[in-house]
Amino acid sequence: KWKSLYQIQGERKRIMRETCSKYKSNNRRIITPYHVSRIFVEDKYRVLYCEVPKAGCSNWKRVLMVLNGLASSTKDIQHNTVHYGNYLKRLDGFDHKGIYHRLSTYTKMLFIREPFEKLVSAFRDKFEHPNNYYHPVFGKAIIARYRLNATKEALRTGSGVKFKEFIQYLLDVHRPVGMDIHWDHVNRLCSPCLIDYDFVGKFESMEEDANFFLHLIGAPQNLTFPKFKDRHSNEERTTTKITQQYFAQLSPSQRQQSYDFYYMDYLMFNYSKP
Repeated sequence: KWKSLYQIQGERKRIMRETCSKYKSNNRRIITPYHVSRIFVEDKYRVLYCEVPKAGCSNWKRVLMVLNGLASSTKDIQHNTVHYGNYLKRLDGFDHKGIYHRLSTYTKMLFIREPFEKLVSAFRDKFEHPNNYYHPVFGKAIIARYRLNATKEALRTGSGVKFKEFIQYLLDVHRPVGMDIHWDHVNRLCSPCLIDYDFVGKFESMEEDANFFLHLIGAPQNLTFPKFKDRHSNEERTTTKITQQYFAQLSPSQRQQSYDFYYMDYLMFNYSKP
């Protein structure tokens, strides 16, 4: 079993490196704190984890906290503790020497997810539930710009953004509000052409990949990757079928443009075109 998992890893890294050498000329660029700002550090087991939202990141942070001795079990850690507790250090918090030392000696890993599914998962999470950041900041701007005859109430609250409007915002070169980590490219978040990741896991094979990774770093036997869904746990996870239902609301050209938008992520991580 381990043997086939080693082979899968080798193949994923090969495709990633080949894509980088084909499309990116920046292989010799200097790594700045900005490039490592999404990377979490676990010094005890010497792990660097690049956070990709909607690809198991809450549970990965729980695992890192347990490895670090900050909690005895992943079950004990609340969502807010994970995201707002500041228990885990980020790589950009170290000086130049500290950053380079860890990049060259720690096990660097990232977990990714099929780009359209990740996008729909983010949309459902941020716009279909009450949210006192995404509705006023993104929702208001999106509705004001893309909805004809928007009601005063919609403009005031920013709630009720439709998927089609969200895609219009995403594809607009003059976006009314900036980019957000939840729908940015993995390519931008984790700089895989600049940082040579040792392990590339996929959300679609999370349990197997995660437990293989824990085996590789010599984690305690009793630590396994948690299976629970972190937010809106009564709601079905975003699946291929659910993703198709959302994308069916778009025109063929919007679907194609969305694919083009995430083209590098599709290519680099070997996901087939939907």
